[in-house]
Amino acid sequence: MYKIKLLNKIAKVGTDHFNPAEFIVGDDIDDPDAIIVRSADMHSMTLGPSLRAIARAGAGVNNIPVDECSKRGIVVFNTPGANANGVKELTVAALLLASRDIVAGIEWVKSLDGQTGIAKLVEAGKSKFAGCELEGKTLGVIGLGAIGGMVANAAVALGMEVIGFDPYITVDAAWGLSRAVRRATSYDEVYEASDYITVHAPATNETKGMICADTIAKMKDGVRIVNLSRADLVCSPDIIAALKSGKVKRYVTDFPTDELVGVDGVIAIPHLGASTVESEDNCAVMAVQQVIEYLKNGNIINSVNYPNTSMPHDGDARICVLHANKPNMLSQISSSISAHNINIENMINRSRGDYAYTIIELIGEVPADVTDKISSLEGVYRINIIK
Repeated sequence: MYKIKLLNKIAKVGTDHFNPAEFIVGDDIDDPDAIIVRSADMHSMTLGPSLRAIARAGAGVNNIPVDECSKRGIVVFNTPGANANGVKELTVAALLLASRDIVAGIEWVKSLDGQTGIAKLVEAGKSKFAGCELEGKTLGVIGLGAIGGMVANAAVALGMEVIGFDPYITVDAAWGLSRAVRRATSYDEVYEASDYITVHAPATNETKGMICADTIAKMKDGVRIVNLSRADLVCSPDIIAALKSGKVKRYVTDFPTDELVGVDGVIAIPHLGASTVESEDNCAVMAVQQVIEYLKNGNIINSVNYPNTSMPHDGDARICVLHANKPNMLSQISSSISAHNINIENMINRSRGDYAYTIIELIGEVPADVTDKISSLEGVYRINIIK
């Protein structure tokens, strides 16, 4: 039986995919084979010796100690694209909130409670909440992946001019973009051309603080910025200074912080990007299916720390080796098997940065001394035997 620990409430439509004859699932599982998590912070957790996989029901993995997991041969999964439509729709709402003073207008109407002649008061006071329209304005999209691409296409449909930049855009993502979306050659080109800028990038060493005083200085006066991706992408002191000076007209973020709450020009949404029934269901199903496929077949789909690696499980057993990506590893692994006069029926090896993954398909049983030999190789982090 495989043991699955849930650190947050995971949609039942996802956990129903676990066959109760093969999986024990709950929030009180000790030493699990896999963990499924949404927002719980795992950095202070003790990761048990049986743990093989962590699946994040969402895109970001900042709450998971990915580096530690990588060195221990624990595969970390996420669910890219599962919440894309929910975030896209909220981004469209954010663009409208950035354009029209809707929030302040609603709050002002609430303040009229108890007065008479509301209709006349509204007509007399509504002009101070006037804004501008999206049609004809230029939207700059930073990141053209699953979410950014959908936002770009939606903005085109709203009549906006759209320019986007993504240094790591995939072929599939490029094919999904409307032909009306103009590809920029740099971030600076987006900053300089846009009336609105929306950021859809992961928080990495390269992107953290990418919206800062230096980049804001390159933008148009009165630019409106939307950040529904990660708080770290925008430098809060710099955005506050830009709002006070008028360089930035409005900042809409899904990540309220101590510094931002109450600042004029900031519209802080309480992290609602993926908070839809549909997004939560999609993330749960994808996370569960990835865990099942990895535990039962050793195949990796949508990992953030190890390479995506899949091969049909046609043999009697397979040896799955998580190891360092360095010379001679593959030959040492295969030699450890052939030295016992065992024929390798099929094999696949993939690498990602400092880490690599090898699946070896065999006919017959895997002798314990083969496992011991491979485990003793320098650079091998973990071996999983799957029958």
